[in-house]
Amino acid sequence: MKQIEVVAAIIRHDDTFLATQRGYGEFKDGWEFPGGKIEPGEEPKEALKREIKEELAVDIEIQDFLCTVKYQYDTFHLTMHCYICELVDSKITLLEHEAAKWLTIDALDSVDWLPADVEVVEKLKVWAK
Repeated sequence: MKQIEVVAAIIRHDDTFLATQRGYGEFKDGWEFPGGKIEPGEEPKEALKREIKEELAVDIEIQDFLCTVKYQYDTFHLTMHCYICELVDSKITLLEHEAAKWLTIDALDSVDWLPADVEVVEKLKVWAK
């Protein structure tokens, strides 16, 4: 079984969190926290900053580690390291996603999250209290 290790940014702005909708691939149209694969030899935080710059054309400040989620999809096993972040710049540009929403904690369940991100949402709800 293929093993994939990724990082995800839970980007916070005031009392909202950024959700992005995938614009490509097997999980197109599903909602996720933005991020991507860790390259060989790359530290998770370095990978996260690079991925967010590539996907949203913005710099982030990583504040806290939230959780690591391990999820078994049909064709691969995912390990996802999730970090609470804030934007350094205020304007994001969607380079790989088809939509984005800023959601309050109470509105997190209003989008159709990808399976691995569902666990992150539950951990975020606990963290935000």
